[in-house]
Amino acid sequence: MTEALAPVVAAGRMSRSAQPSFVLRGRMQLHPWQGSDALVLAESCLDPDIQQWNRPGRLTVDEAQEKIARWRGRWHSEKAAIWAVAPGDGGAAVGLIGLADLDLRGGSGEFLYWLLPAGRGGGVMVDATVRISRWAFEELGLHRLRITHSVANPASCRVATRAGFRLEGTMRSALLHADGWHDEHLHARVQDDPWPS
Repeated sequence: MTEALAPVVAAGRMSRSAQPSFVLRGRMQLHPWQGSDALVLAESCLDPDIQQWNRPGRLTVDEAQEKIARWRGRWHSEKAAIWAVAPGDGGAAVGLIGLADLDLRGGSGEFLYWLLPAGRGGGVMVDATVRISRWAFEELGLHRLRITHSVANPASCRVATRAGFRLEGTMRSALLHADGWHDEHLHARVQDDPWPS
């Protein structure tokens, strides 16, 4: 009988530590979502682009509070790591980025992200994606990260490409949106891929 492969990342590596915050260029930061961010989270569900590409449904402020609490629980159960994208001066969050579908044993995770109009156009999501990728590879120890998005969403494609995620292919009719089934691009990077300049 062959010996089972050891986990890529040992169980408990995430949950034993507090979720970190990060400083980005342009006086922006990433921090774990807090109860005080619930109003922004609820309002984000009204943005047409976020509704189209992320399918969050509608949230009341109380439901947003509950969702933020679930995200904290998912950090401790090592299933996801979700951050708010916000001005470094303590202003309201303008976006979300995170890794979901975390498989520490297999060494992988999938990005999710969105920005409100106030955060779009300045490159903050590219910076955030690179920063979280560095944390996932260099500190957590994952081996492979992926980004999937509708082929009809060029903004997400630009973020993935500029953050160094190679386009690996198109998954046909892979995700149901409000307007029907969408083909999706699959982008990925592995631990030893070069970082974007």
